[in-house]
Amino acid sequence: MVNRIVVGRVLKGRGEPGGRMKIRRPQLPRTRAGWRRLVQGVMAGCVLALLPATWLFVSTGDRLRDAADVPRTQVAVVFGAGLWDGEPSPYLAHRLDAAAELYRAGRIKVVLVTGDNSREDYDEPDAMRAYLTRHGVPDARIVSDYAGFDTWDSCVRAKRIFGVDRAVLISQGFHIRRAVALCEAAGVDSYGVGVSDKHDVTWYYGGTREVFAAGKAALDVVFRPDPRFLGPKEPGVARALASGR
Repeated sequence: MVNRIVVGRVLKGRGEPGGRMKIRRPQLPRTRAGWRRLVQGVMAGCVLALLPATWLFVSTGDRLRDAADVPRTQVAVVFGAGLWDGEPSPYLAHRLDAAAELYRAGRIKVVLVTGDNSREDYDEPDAMRAYLTRHGVPDARIVSDYAGFDTWDSCVRAKRIFGVDRAVLISQGFHIRRAVALCEAAGVDSYGVGVSDKHDVTWYYGGTREVFAAGKAALDVVFRPDPRFLGPKEPGVARALASGR
């Protein structure tokens, strides 16, 4: 009983009657100087948050192209964008359509599809390969990267595992600048083709997400972490290029 009484007294002394803790609400500034400091702090936070996105915009401006005027390049890299019932999502399908169009126009020779295959029941690269073959790209001209878990991993693996030195990158407009910046940092001379899509909920979500993803991209460029999975070098791209000679 002694212990219970002591505990009760401590709680009552710290909070409201009956031992309930009283939560203090943050107080707004009461002076003009206080409001000025608050506004300045909020503005500084916004500027810091937008710096990485600004860096992406400025550093990649001369690297974006339309499908019609992209330089002829041996390899195109298509980044995964989710599956719906085992098939490419509409956004991913649009990326693959652009790659197939570039191949038919003779502007690329090989397509490296990079995506997530971390589970047996989820295989982005194979779904991407199947889609491309249905749209006129020969299977021998498609190379699969099964460990493209994020954009940085895909770029590093394209360079270090598949030996890609120069590539056309294909993604949505809201993502393509980050892809170009990261692949350039990974050592891949890159041009980006941003695929147009209707401005639906997914598009706005993707654009908002990029503001935060830009911060991670800046950290990746500074610290250059190894991909989640690296593994041995693979001759798939060189073999695919040789098959067309």
